Parts: sequence; structure tokens; C-alpha cells
Amino acid sequence: MDYTGRKTILVTTALVGAAVSALMAARAQNPNPGGMQAAQQNGTKNLARTKIEGKPKAAEQFKNIQILKDMPADQLIPAMQFMTASLGVDCEYCHVEKAFDKDDKKTKGYARHMMEMMFNINKENFDNQRWVTCYSCHQGSPHPPSIPAITAKEKAPLMMAEEEKTASATGNPEPARLLDGYLAAVGGADSLKKISSRVAKGTATAFGDQKMAVDIYAKAPDKRVSVMHMKDGESVTAYNGKVGWLSVPGRVHMMNAPETFGAKMDANFAFPANVKGLYTKWETKPGEKIDNQETWLVTGEKEGEPPLRLYLDQKTGLLLRLVRYVDSPLGYNPTQIDYADYRVADGVKVSYRWTVARPGNRFTVQVEELKQNVPVDDAKFVAPPPSGPHPSTPPPAK
Repeated sequence: MDYTGRKTILVTTALVGAAVSALMAARAQNPNPGGMQAAQQNGTKNLARTKIEGKPKAAEQFKNIQILKDMPADQLIPAMQFMTASLGVDCEYCHVEKAFDKDDKKTKGYARHMMEMMFNINKENFDNQRWVTCYSCHQGSPHPPSIPAITAKEKAPLMMAEEEKTASATGNPEPARLLDGYLAAVGGADSLKKISSRVAKGTATAFGDQKMAVDIYAKAPDKRVSVMHMKDGESVTAYNGKVGWLSVPGRVHMMNAPETFGAKMDANFAFPANVKGLYTKWETKPGEKIDNQETWLVTGEKEGEPPLRLYLDQKTGLLLRLVRYVDSPLGYNPTQIDYADYRVADGVKVSYRWTVARPGNRFTVQVEELKQNVPVDDAKFVAPPPSGPHPSTPPPAK
């Protein structure tokens, strides 16, 4: 995977991940008898909660898959993203660049053994639930620390049971009241209903001080297209109410279900009014300070889905941070979005600046011009045809 392609995708897709460039380059692993067979059988039971009926398996679309061969092919890249984030490394730490199927690097073999170990630990100790992941030990380093660290300041031991008890103690505001306050802070449901479209122009800043023009088109109730103007052409992230896609010049990637989840949330035109109904259970805890503002952490949960965390300003009620997760076969991939520079536009408060961050990557969009209730051509929301298989991708198994 070349670095230019990867950076293009990371910026364009709001750090959804290097999905397109990875699809062009990733060539993983193929069945090998022995100890791996048990890990395959055990591990696939606690992989990402996605149905594989009718979906091609990883071994049918990628070369030399040995551990994750039976998982859906579209889950391979999220799994690789989770591993690189957990170890704080890049693709080439394990893979040969432009020849991802080769086993030339010892680290690739180690990674396979580590996945076997992780699956077996969860099977034998946690009823096949995914309690232990790559990050449990690595925490951003290729070499997990084996000796307790001596800190600069003395720390009191954490009493987990008491900590949880204190955090969930009565006295915190009811989640429903805070979510209603968030809706009121942006202008209320009636004001949101009066906004039918939004067109924004701005600048994205990433990789230090690199700047790119951005155009965003949104239409009620749930259509959104973001176009980033790169030196090599336009890069697009879109959701049209039914499907989502990512594209760079010459390549289109149709989003899988976990990727679509985030894009659909971004496209939810009346998110402050609709968020309460997206999850079946909500709870409130004191949140961390964001830009020196005290927050309430309101967490939404729903069976079989990752949680959603909302950090609401204790004074204004506005959303300062949203944290959501994409489930992968090996663990959750987090996305954090910080919102700032709220301004009133046609009776509703809109964030004019947001920063999207994932492990090791972040970028900021600053809106410079915003218009609402203006015509937006429906043609902008027509999904392009997906790219065909990469020339080096093996044909599906018969």
C-alpha cells in the first residue's frame, strides 16, 4: 500500500480507514492445517457480529489467508485497521509493500500466532466472548510492556468496584433530560424541521498544515456528500439514505454495514431530534473536560451494537464530542468527533468546525460558507457503480 494512496483515503473518508487503497493492495493469508484450524473455528465465533450469508469469504477474495479465512471479505480491512492501531504500526510492519500475500516478514507469522492465542484465551476463559483483544496488551506499542512502570507522581490504586459505583451513583441528570436539552440548545425540533438542505464550503487541515478545499451537500432527511479536492482529483464520502460509498479517482468502494453505520449517523439531518430513539438504553456520568468546559457523558447502548458516547456541555447543552465505534473481527475501531464554533444559521445552531480523529490520524474541517434551504441536485446522491475486483485478486472459489 503506497503512503500517498493511504493518506488520501484516510482524509477523504473521515478516517473511516484506508478502505479503498487497502482494497487495491491488501493480500492477506490461505488454509494451513494444524493448530490454526482450532483457532479459526474458535475465533470466527466471536468475530464481528455480522451475518456472512450471501457474502464472499475473505479467502475467496484475498490471497494467502490462514486465520481469518471464513470471515466476510469486507471485514478484513477493518480487522487490519484494528491491529495497526493496537500496535501503533503501519501495514508494512507485517506486509511486503505491494505484495501483501507474501510471508517474507517474521512479524506476519507472529501476528497469526497472536490471533490464535487471543481467540483461544477468549474461548477458554471468557465463554468465547471478546474480552481480550490485541489492544488489551499492546496499547499502541509493538512490544507489550512486561514490567510495571514507575510513574513520576504517586498514584492511588484504582478500586474498580467503588469507581463504578461512584460513577453510576444517583444525582446525575437523567439522560432524557440532557438529550432534550441538547435538542433545545440547537434550536428545537420545530426549527430543525424548517431546514431542508445545507451546502457548506470550507477547508480541511490534516497531516500538520496541509489544507484542502471541502464541499459538503446535505439534504433532509438523511443524504450527505462530502467532496474533498485533492491534488490528484476529488475524493468523496457519501450516503444517500440507502447506501454509502467512498471514492478516489479510478476507484469506488461501497461501504459495508459497519462503515455505513457511521455515514448514516453523519447524514442524519435532524440528529439532535432523532438520537434519543437510536438506542434502547441511556445512562449519564460526569464527562471529561473539553476545551475547559465541563461535560456530561451520555452513553447509548443497544443489544448487538457498539455504544455511542455523547459529551454534552454542562452549561450550554451543546454536543462537544461524539465517540462511536465500528465493530471489526478483532475489536472496536473508534472514531472521535469534536464539535466547536457553533453559530446560529436560520434559527438553528450549527457547528462550523469539527475535528475527526482515529488512532494515529486526525483532521479538522473549518466551514467558511454555509447556506441552508437551497436547491441541491439529487444527482449528487446517486451512487456510482462499484469498482470491479482488483486485477491481482484471485477469482472466487468454485
